[in-house]
Parts: sequence; C-alpha cells; structure tokens
Amino acid sequence: MSVTTAVSPSAIQQWIALNVDIETIREELRKHGHDDQTIETHVEEFKKAKYGKRQFTGFVLMGLGAFLGFISCLLSILNPVPELYYYILYGLTSIAIGIICVGMYFVFE
Repeated sequence: MSVTTAVSPSAIQQWIALNVDIETIREELRKHGHDDQTIETHVEEFKKAKYGKRQFTGFVLMGLGAFLGFISCLLSILNPVPELYYYILYGLTSIAIGIICVGMYFVFE
C-alpha cells in the first residue's frame, strides 16, 4: 500500500525565500518526524520549484534577447540612420547575443 504525502506549497515557498540548502531541509523534516520517503518527496518538490523559477527567468531573458536581436536585424536591413549602422549591427546584436547566452545559462544550469 502506497501512502501519499501532501507537500506544503507554503513551506516550499518559505524555503526558497530563505534560500535554504537541501541538507537543512532534510534535517528540519527529520526533526518533525517525517520518514525518508516523505523527506525525498519534499526535497524533489523544492528542487522543482527552485529550478522552475530559474528556468522561467532564463526563458524570459532568451525571449528578450531574441526580440532585441530581431530589432537589430530589422534596423540593420532598413538602415534608417546611416551614421548608426555599425553601432546597431555590431553593438545591439552583441548585446542581444549576450542576453540570450545569460538566459541559456539559467535554463541549462
């Protein structure tokens, strides 16, 4: 017979806000008398919530960088201000690529 345990979302959000490490969570749950299976369930939910937040930030940054790169491409093709052509082509594109790389770091780490 499998016993399902309810994981408290408020406790997980509190741990994320306090930036608690996994070993501290395990020790705290052991003090409250939880078994190993319940502890591992809580730890897995904590990891999902913590890494989900990082992935969301990463996807937002990648989207922002892609949009900035698209704008840079359009401005380079249309060339509305010829004096700024190289700043747009190399500067804005480099910034867009940098933002995309930071976003990928958040997603893939």
